[in-house]
Amino acid sequence: MSHSPESLPVNDRYRGGRGGTAAQRAALIIHTIADIAAAFLGLWIVLYLLDANQGNVFVQFVKGMADSLAWWARDIFTMNTEGLRVALNYGLPAAVYLLVGHLIAGRVRSL
Repeated sequence: MSHSPESLPVNDRYRGGRGGTAAQRAALIIHTIADIAAAFLGLWIVLYLLDANQGNVFVQFVKGMADSLAWWARDIFTMNTEGLRVALNYGLPAAVYLLVGHLIAGRVRSL
C-alpha cells in the first residue's frame, strides 16, 4: 500500500523545515550546551587518566574548560587515589549538567 506525501499526517516536530517552534529550538540549544559541558569534563577525565602531556596546548585548553565548568565541585571528594579523585570531582559535575540540562530541555520542549 503506497501513500502519497500529501496523505500522510504531518508531525511538526519532525517536519523538514527550519527547526520547529521556538520552544523546540531553545530546548535543543539547552540540550546541546549540557552535552558539550559534559563532554569537556569527560574528556578531561580521560586525558588525566591516560596521563596526557600537561604541557600540550590542547590538553591545557581541555583542562581549563573542565576547571571552569567544575569550579563548584572542586574537592568534594578528597581521597588518596588521584585518578579516582579526578574522576569523581569532574564526573559529578558532568552528570549534574547532563541531568539538569536534559530535564530543563524536556520541560522547555513540552511548552
